[in-house]
Formats: sequence, structure tokens, C-alpha cells
Amino acid sequence: QVQLVESGGGLVQAGGSLRLSCTASGRTISDARMGWFRRAPGKEREFVAHLLGSGGRTYYDDSVKGRFTISGDNAKNTVYLQMNSLKPEDTAVYYCAVGEVGGSYDYWGQGTQVTVSS
Repeated sequence: QVQLVESGGGLVQAGGSLRLSCTASGRTISDARMGWFRRAPGKEREFVAHLLGSGGRTYYDDSVKGRFTISGDNAKNTVYLQMNSLKPEDTAVYYCAVGEVGGSYDYWGQGTQVTVSS
């Protein structure tokens, strides 16, 4: 049974930073595709960033490029999303997901709320 548990969300002022964590059990992240997504109130879920396997290649949505950094710790089986220079439009529930490299995302976490005040 694969489980993903996110943490690190909260309330922060615009311009501030947060670091989200996603710890996986039942699946090794070192050879997986790990992604972060978000869903803002009244909007569809959207892609934020992903990390590809042990090679560590990353990809970001243009809206977060240069502000967010995705990284992984294989020893802790955890993926992180460092979020800097936060904006009110970053307010959303953030979800992590895991899947095969080149495949779809198979498992999702429960989400963690990020609220950025202006």
C-alpha cells in the first residue's frame, strides 16, 4: 500500500517562504516521478513541479519558476517543495503525487493548505 503524507503548509504573508514535505511509504522515490500539484478555490487542479527519479531532473510550471524548488531526499524517502517569494495567488491546497517515470501519477497525498495573505 503506497501512502503519501504532506506537511508544512500554513499561513504566510506575501513575500514569505514555506517548505512542504511529502513522505512516501510503500514506494521508493529514487526511481519514481514525484510531482506537486495545487488546487485553488474554484479552480481546477494544476501542475506545479516534478522531480524525475534518481537523475533528479526537474520541471516547473512557468508560474512558479524561479520561486519554487523541488528536491528529494532518498534516505528519508521524502520530496520537498521550497516555496519562496510567495504571492496571494499561490494560495491553494497542495498535493504530492507519485508515479512511474514516463507514466501517470498513481498515488496522491491528502493535501496541505497554503494560504498567502496580502
